[in-house]
Amino acid sequence: MVYRIHFTVQDLARTRVAEAPMPLHELELAARALQSRSQPARLDAWRHRALAQLSAQARVALALMPAVGYSPGFLSPAKVGAIEDLLEQVRSTPRERVRTSLLETADRHPSLPRWARRLADDASLFAELCTGLSDLHTCLLAPYWDQFTELLAVDRTLRVQQWLTGGVEQLLTQANPQWMQWNSPVLEVRMVGGADRDLYLDGEGFLLIPSMFCTRAVVTECRPVCVSYPACPDQRPRELTALASVSGSSGTSMLLGRTRTVVLATIAEYQGCSTKELAARAGIAPASASEHATVLREAGLIRSLRHRNSMLHSLTPLGLVLLNASEGG
Repeated sequence: MVYRIHFTVQDLARTRVAEAPMPLHELELAARALQSRSQPARLDAWRHRALAQLSAQARVALALMPAVGYSPGFLSPAKVGAIEDLLEQVRSTPRERVRTSLLETADRHPSLPRWARRLADDASLFAELCTGLSDLHTCLLAPYWDQFTELLAVDRTLRVQQWLTGGVEQLLTQANPQWMQWNSPVLEVRMVGGADRDLYLDGEGFLLIPSMFCTRAVVTECRPVCVSYPACPDQRPRELTALASVSGSSGTSMLLGRTRTVVLATIAEYQGCSTKELAARAGIAPASASEHATVLREAGLIRSLRHRNSMLHSLTPLGLVLLNASEGG
């Protein structure tokens, strides 16, 4: 029921947090969440919408990504890049690798569909699977990608603060305490699927991957070994919806004052700054900085995250657009 991940000094030195979204990796986590019953209040509306839109090809791909258990590694590489490029890489996967990956998956996942064993030799079936991956992305991820990118930036702000104040130990301790426990030099990851094994990193490092759809902790045995965890669970919307734009002139007019523009520009330049730091750099009182940050946050221009006794502020994509427009004017 537990993955025990063993760290060396070299592994600790090479521990890091993903700095950009990994589309196919997040797609697998979304596919798992779609078939799970966890977090119904937040995810069920999204599940109902997505299930009603799935194509036949998307269901083929979904069958290889169970709610709990193993899936073929070639389907969801932990790589950064444009979704079109990553899908093309999947289409170009050497057939021998497809065959090996499916055999490994079948050993660990007895309920793997029988037709999946033909993927390495049936070009038409493999093409249908790749089309299904693309359809899944369009349905499950594409409408929420800007939201996820913003959430990832907020989560990285928090992880940087943890690393600065408590080093790698605090980072591993606080990233996902419900599912992960750090007992130096071993990270114990609680698993739903009943796995119980030891995993040695052998100096190749370790990667934490924040996720919008991950509801627990998911270990990926690539190199470096990855563990996905829910990104800022207290910051995520209860129901996944497309980003709402700030409409009307009243909200925008509130942001045209000189001081508030300075506050917004300061946050843009010093991402992750605390309210105290914001006040000092903007040359205003802390109470005033807090008030301006509240207005900017309610307008959707910044995100604020509590870390210990501080509020950390970062710019949203909408805030960047408005700031750039203001500078252009």
